[in-house]
Amino acid sequence: MRLAVPKEIVAGERRVALVPETCKKLIKVGAEIAVEAGAGLASYFSDEEYRSAGATIVAEVAALLAEADFGLKVQPPVAQSAAGRHEADLLKSGSILLTTLYPTRNLDAVRRLASREITSFAADCFPRTTRAQTMDVLSSMANIGGYKGVVIAANELAKYFPMFMTAAGTVFAAKVFVIGAGVAGLQAIATAKRLGATVEATDTRPVVKEQVESVGGKFVGVEAGEAAQDERGYAKELSKDFYAKQAALIGDRCA
Repeated sequence: MRLAVPKEIVAGERRVALVPETCKKLIKVGAEIAVEAGAGLASYFSDEEYRSAGATIVAEVAALLAEADFGLKVQPPVAQSAAGRHEADLLKSGSILLTTLYPTRNLDAVRRLASREITSFAADCFPRTTRAQTMDVLSSMANIGGYKGVVIAANELAKYFPMFMTAAGTVFAAKVFVIGAGVAGLQAIATAKRLGATVEATDTRPVVKEQVESVGGKFVGVEAGEAAQDERGYAKELSKDFYAKQAALIGDRCA
């Protein structure tokens, strides 16, 4: 089977769908890997590293995808201005695609893939179960997002995060408020706490109180009076009255 890794063309995207180390593993079990020239540069992987891993470097994306049995991408297929066509239209008819597709947000791409009879696996839709844990791309990226968000916030804030005692006086610790205590939120709380801030967090699910406290935050919330999460642990939509109370709480804590 021939696997193809095109260069990501969505603005600001620095990731690549396959790293050289994984290429070696796939080639060892019989796969043939083709990578678009420069696909890994934004992630600091050179074409030479891919060649050393056993992959073939292809200059033109149209030629790369036309010969692929299995396409690997990070972002959903989008319009490819360089080739004058949509990435979905460049894929070989009847082939397979693995990517973060977000199908309800990218209906045009889904329809294009379906019209070409391309079997598409949306990595963002894999169930969050123990068996699928190693394929949970959303949690791993949310973890990074929660960390990076706080680092950016600390850089933008016109004071320090930790309490500083100086000859000129004391600078009190910054107060950080995190809305949502999912994977990204918990990492944001932990990061802000490590940087020395005083951290509060809220969530529609009161059951996350213990998790918030375990990473150094103080939980503040509105009593839902109803089941706030489903059997899989995901937050459920609640009443308008609840959201009005939550908005008032957030306004108060942010002020």
